[in-house]
Amino acid sequence: MAACYDELRPASLDLAGLTLAELEGARRLLDVGCGTGRFAALAAERLGARVWGVDPSAEMLARARTRGVRGCGWKQASAESLPFKDGWFDAVHAHLVLHLVESRGRAIAEMLRVLGREGRVVIVSFRPEHFDRFHLAPYFPSLVEIDRARFPDPQQVVRELRQAGLGEVSERAVHRHVSLEPADVLARVRGRYISTLHLLGEEEYRTGLERLERDLAGRAGAVEADLVWSLTVGVRSRGGRSD
Repeated sequence: MAACYDELRPASLDLAGLTLAELEGARRLLDVGCGTGRFAALAAERLGARVWGVDPSAEMLARARTRGVRGCGWKQASAESLPFKDGWFDAVHAHLVLHLVESRGRAIAEMLRVLGREGRVVIVSFRPEHFDRFHLAPYFPSLVEIDRARFPDPQQVVRELRQAGLGEVSERAVHRHVSLEPADVLARVRGRYISTLHLLGEEEYRTGLERLERDLAGRAGAVEADLVWSLTVGVRSRGGRSD
């Protein structure tokens, strides 16, 4: 999806603004699962930080490198094996990453290993209630079950961060209402813009897409959608370990 990722999944600038506010003051920032480098580039420009983006996909990183943003570096790596020395970063960011890793415990351990004293971790994901009200759920019956099973509960992530060594961890819901053009909704579903659509059986996907195409044919009004993000912030206390 690297070639069309940014087109099919436009950035939520208000959510990015909230995330950047939590990262204010970071001089060295790691963006885990950076994809095409969109957030890493924004962080370098807005925060004036030195930002490293890591991603397991060579294709995504190739797109990231075309941004040519000063202050950004890119490395191909998994979240479970970060190619940086202990305590190097002031902050670590992960946006919609933890549901994709093979070992969440290992990924969290690695993020904290590279985090320096008084550093912070910012994790963006979805609240469980997001999936129940997701605007595509009526068209793809398995979608809610699949995503509830693979996305970690935010409170479990909070517990895991605390157990891993962060002294202060908080989580809050971020509600967003968006109005989507019908043509954009169809383009995204046809492009299977979220990984869940790749996990559906082919018959369910085709049947759901056909229903969606019929429902949106000639529709003049926007498709209204409610998003429920989870924003988790963990801070390492002055006395916390950095290795």
